[in-house]
Amino acid sequence: MEGESAYFLSVNRNKESLTLNLKDERGQAILHRLLGRADVLVENFRPGIMDRLGFGYTEVHTRYPRLVYASISGFGQDGPLRERVAYDLILQGMGGLMGMTGEEEGAPVKVGVAITDICAGMFAAFGILAALRVRDRTGSGQWVDAAMLDGQIAWLTSQAGAYFATGENPSRLGSAHPSIVPYQAFRTADGYLNVAVGSEAIWERFCAALGRADLAADARFRTNPDRVKHRDALVGALQLLFATWPTAHWRALLDDAGVPNGPIYLLSDLFADPQVRHRGMVVEVKHPRVGRLRQTGLPVRLTETPGSIRRPPPLLGEHTEAILRELGYDAAAIAALRQDRIV
Repeated sequence: MEGESAYFLSVNRNKESLTLNLKDERGQAILHRLLGRADVLVENFRPGIMDRLGFGYTEVHTRYPRLVYASISGFGQDGPLRERVAYDLILQGMGGLMGMTGEEEGAPVKVGVAITDICAGMFAAFGILAALRVRDRTGSGQWVDAAMLDGQIAWLTSQAGAYFATGENPSRLGSAHPSIVPYQAFRTADGYLNVAVGSEAIWERFCAALGRADLAADARFRTNPDRVKHRDALVGALQLLFATWPTAHWRALLDDAGVPNGPIYLLSDLFADPQVRHRGMVVEVKHPRVGRLRQTGLPVRLTETPGSIRRPPPLLGEHTEAILRELGYDAAAIAALRQDRIV
């Protein structure tokens, strides 16, 4: 993509890029100027690196007591694994996610996006906002410590609750739900369809829509606990039925009956969906190197201060000179910093 990383382009819109050599005192001086006017510092080095550079929390908080300092790491700022290198795949495995994801007799499967990375970033954002609110009241910033492992554990929610209650590890069930049946994907004549029968009333409507009064009358399937107990028999019968017609047929039938259902989209389907388009979840920006660049839209809307994508993802160091000028460096000083590879 014209020398630009698709991954970088996907997550860095609305940002400015300043290159900085923090191993040199002059680079450190530039960061100090930035911190003197900042509300938040976010770093995601391995624990200990910022201390070695002279920008650990204790040093920074002493000098800038109002600053909120956020650290995002794989395992957190303390504990026996604090310095261990972390990648999303490793944390999906260690965080319990892969152990419960995949088909029953198959290998563990990771989620298709870097979910532990995203999770840690979201929890860090929550922590930063909370710390800023406290700072507004007390005048003092604090340290936000967000770990990929901790975030994934927090997302276990009901699965962790079930384990604590029973001591049993969750089984891999593919797309199925551990305690609701039927609640999964079924293969149709031309694809797949998700069906969520989340109550007894929906079960009755579901059976009526399928023309299968025999299933509703079968003692094995009368209540959801019964259906969970006899999951294999029921799912097998339903799969044979769903395979006889295309997805569109079943969607129309179940929609008319008020049974929750939905397609399993590829991204080409998703980004063409009228609802996605209506909500502005596909936007286009102009990039100086790539040109026309499509991006995902903003997932949260505020009525009084709506967000927007104001600028494309930056080129590496694109805003170095502008930022330095804002900090008070003149043209000669900036040229010297460039010559000495400080910026």
